[in-house]
Amino acid sequence: MKKTNTIIILNSMLIFVALAACRAISPTPTFNAERAFADVEHQLSLGPRTPSSSGHDKIVVWLDSELTRAGWDVSLQESVQMGHPVLNVIARRGPENVAPILLGAHYDTRLYADEDATLENQSKPVPGANDGASGVAVLLELARALPEDASANIWLVFFDAEDNGQIPGWDWILGSRAFVENMEQRPQAVVIVDMIGDRDLNIHQERNSTPLLRDDIWNQAEDLGYAEYFLPTPKYSMLDDHTPFLEAGIPAVDIIDFDYPYWHTIEDTLDKVSAQSLQVVGDTLLAWLISQ
Repeated sequence: MKKTNTIIILNSMLIFVALAACRAISPTPTFNAERAFADVEHQLSLGPRTPSSSGHDKIVVWLDSELTRAGWDVSLQESVQMGHPVLNVIARRGPENVAPILLGAHYDTRLYADEDATLENQSKPVPGANDGASGVAVLLELARALPEDASANIWLVFFDAEDNGQIPGWDWILGSRAFVENMEQRPQAVVIVDMIGDRDLNIHQERNSTPLLRDDIWNQAEDLGYAEYFLPTPKYSMLDDHTPFLEAGIPAVDIIDFDYPYWHTIEDTLDKVSAQSLQVVGDTLLAWLISQ
């Protein structure tokens, strides 16, 4: 009788250990580029996301819903810049006592397609498939893919009012400037993604970016076999959402493919975006974040 009980207890213990081991093995996080591409398509279905438009209102509600569903703590940062209301969407997850790693993208689109070759199109809004929607889609899919128990404190910030510079009464990067002016905690690093869905993806090193941070991400891309997309040569000096952070002395990098012939035209549409390009950038940032 005692022997039988001992066997039963031992078997129960083995089953418990096996179940515990199964729970301990988490699936490898993966970036779903098809879902990210669908997020680009959804943003375009909302219409232009220009300030004060219905599309702008709808994308804020959608971002809040998607990020909350993915398990992030979401807040809205409201301010006024140059007389315009600015609304940044902020998602946080991780230990609050650790300086955050911030990933950002702008969700607004430009009021006027003033780079369009056709004069009558220059007064129309930019659809913003690559210039806006691609960066948002990468951040949203990272929100779904990142493990909840990651040790890093991660902020995903969707900036408003980035894209209306050189229009009377406006300037560039109003949302990120408002964020830096009012930020509650100083990030340890900032990574901006902008125009990274181009079918012909060529991401040169942006000249103003912090070299060590930039090189770290480019090395991660090379380790994944993406060196043909993350090119090791500097090319452009960009005024982008990383600029206010650099001015504040915070390490920041701008991941951008500015060799995009449809920039600020009505041709910045879904057919110019590739799920493969979203995969390259998403895989790189996911692996880099997990390594932090």
